[in-house]
Amino acid sequence: MRVNVARVWEDADYQKVRSLCEENDGWEEVYKKKDISIYTQNIENSSYQMIKAIALFPDVSASVAYDVLHDSAYRVKWDKYMIKQESIGIINPNNDVCYYSLSSVSPIRPRDFVMQRSWLETDKDRLICSHSVCHEDYPPAKGCIRATILLAGYLIKEKGEGCEVTYISHSDPKGKLPTWLVNRVTKVVAPKVIKKLHKACLGYTEWKEKHHPTWKPWSVPEQQMDLVRVDLQKCQPKDYDQEIIDESNLSAVSINTKDDEDEDSLKN
Repeated sequence: MRVNVARVWEDADYQKVRSLCEENDGWEEVYKKKDISIYTQNIENSSYQMIKAIALFPDVSASVAYDVLHDSAYRVKWDKYMIKQESIGIINPNNDVCYYSLSSVSPIRPRDFVMQRSWLETDKDRLICSHSVCHEDYPPAKGCIRATILLAGYLIKEKGEGCEVTYISHSDPKGKLPTWLVNRVTKVVAPKVIKKLHKACLGYTEWKEKHHPTWKPWSVPEQQMDLVRVDLQKCQPKDYDQEIIDESNLSAVSINTKDDEDEDSLKN
């Protein structure tokens, strides 16, 4: 796996994500509360930390968590920061390319991404992974800064009647943001994202029963027959000239910590 390279993922690519999720070496715990733990790791030649979240969902099956993370139609119901999500096309039954943009708090400008998603179901676990690629039909949207997902992934395992969800993410927001702010915001936001995911999982089964209940192309390859195929010739690496606007006016940045205990649980 390499950033800006679109191709079918191999076993070694999935194993890299699985190892990052399962191994403890190099990770520092920075948050722990109830069933959620957050870790960070410094990455060589990068100013931005990789983050890992591990959460136990005792009342959510692994299959439901997996479906929630895949189902773009449901995401608009629980991801309030999402501006737009669009499928560009599939590479093969386990790899696709999509566009995603999200908002943020002022003065931080919205970010957008073109990313390849790759997924794998085994007898033991489920993986959903992503990294940034390019597509000539999807340049940075007006008002957005094109950020880079260096590597992200979810590892979902059955745990009794529930599941364990591990999430890793290493990204470069681009633009002009202080590194310390990006790393700090990431640590504060991560537990909130996990809690929202858990809540979304609890409501998914009822929602899905009313919205194309059998439509799950991520698990049913036959449903992909009529989906658009990605032209990989349009996914060649490309650098975009973007206006750099100073976003470092920290007096205007508010890190929403609705639950003060969340903030107290962070370890400096």
